Amino acid sequence: MTDENATLPPLRDIQVIAPNFKRRHSGVTSTVIRLVPEQARSIPIVACAPDLPPQVPNMAPSRLLTLPARSDGAPRVWHARRNVEMIAGIALRTLARKKLRLLFTSAAQRRHKPFTRWLIRQMDAVIATSQKSADYLERDATVIHHGIDCEAFSPVQDRAALRQSLDLPPDGPLVGCFGRIRHQKGNDLFVRAMIRVFSDIPQGRALVMGRATEEHQAFLQGLKDEVAAAGLSDRILFRDEVPIAQLSRHFQALDLYVAPQRWEGFGLTPLEAMGCGSPVVATRVGAFEALVVPGETGYLTDIEDLDGITRHVRDLLEDDAKRAAFGAAARERATGSFSIQAEAQAIIAVYKKLLGEA
Repeated sequence: MTDENATLPPLRDIQVIAPNFKRRHSGVTSTVIRLVPEQARSIPIVACAPDLPPQVPNMAPSRLLTLPARSDGAPRVWHARRNVEMIAGIALRTLARKKLRLLFTSAAQRRHKPFTRWLIRQMDAVIATSQKSADYLERDATVIHHGIDCEAFSPVQDRAALRQSLDLPPDGPLVGCFGRIRHQKGNDLFVRAMIRVFSDIPQGRALVMGRATEEHQAFLQGLKDEVAAAGLSDRILFRDEVPIAQLSRHFQALDLYVAPQRWEGFGLTPLEAMGCGSPVVATRVGAFEALVVPGETGYLTDIEDLDGITRHVRDLLEDDAKRAAFGAAARERATGSFSIQAEAQAIIAVYKKLLGEA
C-alpha cells in the first residue's frame, strides 16, 4: 500500500479525481481499485485515498488544497461514491474555489435520508449502479452496471489442482458463498441450505469465506455451531477473507455459487463467480436480477426463501451436465455484458460530457 506512486500523472494534467477516504477496505474501495487503472488507459485520472495498491494512480488527500489548476484552465471531475466525498467536493468547489464538476455514484436501493438527498441535488450528474438504485433518486441518473476483469475472473482447466494449492478438498463439487459475514448477507441461509442438501447428497463441499467484524463474531460462531451439530464440519468449511490478489483463485475453485443476501446495493460476487464459469443461485436483491438469467445461468429466489435456495442448489449438484451448461452460459454472459472495460468506458463517457468533450 502507498499514499502515492510512480503511476501518478503530472498534476496539471489530471482531469478526473476519484476519492476514497475510507481506510478500511469496502465495496467502494474495490470499485476504485478495479476501475481507476482501467480508466487511466483512456483519461488522466487519479484516485485520492490514504492508501491503495501500487497499480492504482493515487494522489494523497493532503494534496487537494494545493492542487494546481489544469494547464488548459478546464474543470476537473470529482467522482464521489460516499456522502463524505460529496461533502469534500462541494467544499473544494465553494470554499477552496477549485474548478470542479461534481459526480456521484449511487448504489443504494432505498430512499435516501434528507441530508443525502440535499447533497445529491448539488451534484452536476449522477450515476446509478442499477435501475433499482436509479428509481430511488429524485433526479435523472445514468444507469451503469458494475463490471469485472474477465481475464482475472476466468475458468481454469484443472480445478482439482487449484483446490489442492489452496488447501481445499479436491474431490466433489464445491459450493461457495463469499463476502462479509453478517445477517444482512444471508450466510445463515446458505449454511442451512447446505446442511439440508448434504443430508442426502454424499458428495460435495461448501465454503463460507469472508470477514466477520467484532460485532458479528457471535453470528459467525453460531453458524459454525450449527454445522458442527449437523456433523458436517469437514464438508462445510469456513475461511477468513483473503487478499484481493487471491480472490479470483477462490472463485475459480468453485462449481456453484450462492448469493443469499437479504439486502445488497449491487453485489459483485455473483458476477465474479459467473466470470469463472460457475452458475449462481441468488436472491432478488441488488442487481442480481440483471445479472442472473433464471434457467440459463442459474436461478433466482425470493428473499429469505430457504426452501427455494435448497431446491435449486440440490438441482444443480445432482445434474452435472446442467451445472456445466449453466456455467458456460454464465461465463458467456459475464464476458458479453459485464466487463470492466465496458463499465470504465461508460463512466468515461459521463466524464467527457461533464468536461464538455462529448
